[in-house]
Amino acid sequence: MQKMYKSWYVLVLSITLMSCSEYHKVLNKGDNADKYKMAEEMYDAGEYKKSIPLFEKLVGPYGGKPQLERIQYMLADAYYQTGNYELSSYYFGKFIANYPGSSKIEEAAYLSAHSYYLAAPKYSRDQTDTNKALEAFQTYITNYPESERVADANKYYQELNARLEKKDFEIAHQYYHTEHYNAAMTAFDIFNEEHLGSSYKEEAMYFRFKAAHDLAVKSVLSKKSERLQEAKNSYDKFIKNFPESERLKEMNGLMEEVQRAEAELNEQIRAIESQSNS
Repeated sequence: MQKMYKSWYVLVLSITLMSCSEYHKVLNKGDNADKYKMAEEMYDAGEYKKSIPLFEKLVGPYGGKPQLERIQYMLADAYYQTGNYELSSYYFGKFIANYPGSSKIEEAAYLSAHSYYLAAPKYSRDQTDTNKALEAFQTYITNYPESERVADANKYYQELNARLEKKDFEIAHQYYHTEHYNAAMTAFDIFNEEHLGSSYKEEAMYFRFKAAHDLAVKSVLSKKSERLQEAKNSYDKFIKNFPESERLKEMNGLMEEVQRAEAELNEQIRAIESQSNS
């Protein structure tokens, strides 16, 4: 029994070594026809990693020839199947640009967008791929509204958009916590303009008011009146949008501080004017 197992092992090992030897022989010394045949065989067998070097070597020699359409698609998909989403998005993009009339164009458009989606990092990092994915999914949804993939495309689009919302909110929030109040107010204003209907809207308007409040009460005399008015305006906008908010008790207390600061400012102004007139 052990001899039989040993014989099978030797046979399998020999076949494997012969197969590897043949692969490297074709990859390094085979002609283009042999490379093309083996690349297709590897791709169809799910040996995507082995197919990639072969396809890469065929792109140049088959430039301008009909076979290049199939080569570019399989190369892009091989990168996608092996999890190299940066290269799959790149090659699917090239395929879409080069073969807009291809029967594979819809699938390529979806996989290009999905590659960007899978390459996109979490919200706290650079969102270049997120923006590319959003653009690609939007283009796909517009161009193929009846596709069976539209539901998934819409789902991914909403998820990516929520990721950008969180990124933009956290940037504004960070400005507030580092006491860059002017920058925080600007960032929260931009956030509310760009993300209409966001689930962060109430929180964004709340911190926008707090930034205006903190800036006003700590302000130098020459800018205090304008900044106190800005805090009152920010409070009024919040009340208009969220009249039943649980944050109102805290905000009302902060508004009392604004009103006291305004009263003190008016007294200071009257005192200065009185001294000037005497």
